[in-house]
Amino acid sequence: MLKKKEIWIAITALLSILIYIIFGIEIPLFGVLALGGGLLLIDLLRKAVRFEFGADLLAGISIVVSLILDEHLAGVVIVLMLSGGEVLEQFVVAKASSSLRALMNRMPKIAQVIDGSRVREIPVEEITTDHVLVILPHQVSPVDGTVVEGTSVMDESFLTGEPYMMRKIPGSEILSGALNGESMLKVRPTSRVKDSRYSQIVSTMKRIESEKTPIRRLGDNLGAWFTPLALLIAGLAWGVSGDPLRFLAVLVIATPCPLLIAIPVCIIGAVSVAAKRGIVIRNPAALELIPKCKALLLDKTGTITFGLPSVYRIYSNNISEDELVQITASLEQYSKHPLAKAVLEESKKRKLVPLPVTSVSEKPGEGLSGVVNGKNIVVTSRKKHPVVYDEFGLECVVLVDGKLAGLFQFLDAPRPDSKPFIDHLEASHGISRVVLISGDRESEVRRVAELVGIKEVLFSQSPEDKVKQVDKEKNKTIFVGDGINDALALSRATVGVALGKRGDISAEASDCVVLDSALYRVDELLHLASRMKRVMLVSVIGGMVLSLVGMGFASFGLITPVQGALIQEGIDLFAVLNALRVAREPKRLGEIGAEG
Repeated sequence: MLKKKEIWIAITALLSILIYIIFGIEIPLFGVLALGGGLLLIDLLRKAVRFEFGADLLAGISIVVSLILDEHLAGVVIVLMLSGGEVLEQFVVAKASSSLRALMNRMPKIAQVIDGSRVREIPVEEITTDHVLVILPHQVSPVDGTVVEGTSVMDESFLTGEPYMMRKIPGSEILSGALNGESMLKVRPTSRVKDSRYSQIVSTMKRIESEKTPIRRLGDNLGAWFTPLALLIAGLAWGVSGDPLRFLAVLVIATPCPLLIAIPVCIIGAVSVAAKRGIVIRNPAALELIPKCKALLLDKTGTITFGLPSVYRIYSNNISEDELVQITASLEQYSKHPLAKAVLEESKKRKLVPLPVTSVSEKPGEGLSGVVNGKNIVVTSRKKHPVVYDEFGLECVVLVDGKLAGLFQFLDAPRPDSKPFIDHLEASHGISRVVLISGDRESEVRRVAELVGIKEVLFSQSPEDKVKQVDKEKNKTIFVGDGINDALALSRATVGVALGKRGDISAEASDCVVLDSALYRVDELLHLASRMKRVMLVSVIGGMVLSLVGMGFASFGLITPVQGALIQEGIDLFAVLNALRVAREPKRLGEIGAEG
């Protein structure tokens, strides 16, 4: 949210200058310089106490000196530039909401529990595994649990990233943070609220937000050496000549308005161009950081691949393929596993009718089990029930009444733009290290990596493992992923880029959101950041060079403070007009194109 103080200071400064030019009345200038300049100086003093010396320090000194020397017009021009730059900066960095607030606001504060024959409300912190909760229609589950009564569907995309509803019957597991559908469910908690997966994510997000180092911006980096240089020149001019007006003239023309204005203008232009191309820049500082990053970590499922595995081979044992698909799909309609949808699609393709399911269970590490048409069915991995097929890929084993009935194999195809994107990263963007990181097993991750040309892989990685890998890169990492399971790494990385519209928390945790879920858009983001940096440097360094030339003239008494202010306005005009080039949308921004 924009601070009204800076807005009013900028407006009154502009009005006082107009009144002075038209009517020659100087009192409004003095008022603005004393009050508005005073408020800005208080902010600068607060920064100084915290040892935060940025590009606006010269402006503060100029305001004080202009007031002492009664050079009110020159001082008010500096007030206008300083407050105007603050307003622009606030406008750029303002966010709709923080990731942590989005997480916290989603969870209910009160839960309904069964107490004998009635339902009463208790704070969610008091929930124990002895309670039976009532999850009402359209209500978010506050804990992980198991359905004991009722049938419904739940939206778990908030946590899993999968964009479809999951059916729930007695025995089904539910996740904290999942949104219930149209029917009531009775649920037995399997953990307390503080131990649920959702709460663990909230806790980790809190830790990350408190630990993430503030970013030192380009303006402050350049101002760190320009400020003492300008003070040295101004001091020498005063010391040699004995004229304090030369000191003020040098400071006025040295006031780094290109740093205060051109940089926000560049960033606003880049944010605007990005938005037109389906890229939401949530943290504008990321645009300055992207060209500095040398490592790129990519999630596999939904990022490099489509995230929609399909059945490509079925092995059946003493049962027909259709019967195997039918009984498996009947049970999988109650599963939250990503492969379940592929089995359901295969069943739909074969026009098979689901069989009745009377119970279902899906315990972590044990697979999916239930009773389908009177038979005990188990869908699990090859680790639990080894089979002879050694081809890579995703798969699941199906047991009927304890005997092997068959095996499904799945493939998740890479996006067509994945390989072209990977191939040109080092040459075009200076990214020397590309890592494919995934929670999947080694064979599948290596298969995808080989197809797209990535040499380094990390497999079987939990969300917390991904954070550790990001930390190893020492603040020079871009992480690209989708889904809530990537939210921690997205928040921790130097620059986090979320693909697609799936989870609002993954979007909230990231610095940039690519709505098209396409890597060629990520390429456009990288090019846009590099283009912005080039234009920004021309504005800033060009403006500072012109200021140095003007400071030389002012130090010899050839420029008065008011003339210095006007010259500085001309330098500002050059810097801003050049910065506006960023806002012009080019016909082609990236290199790999929509078709890869």
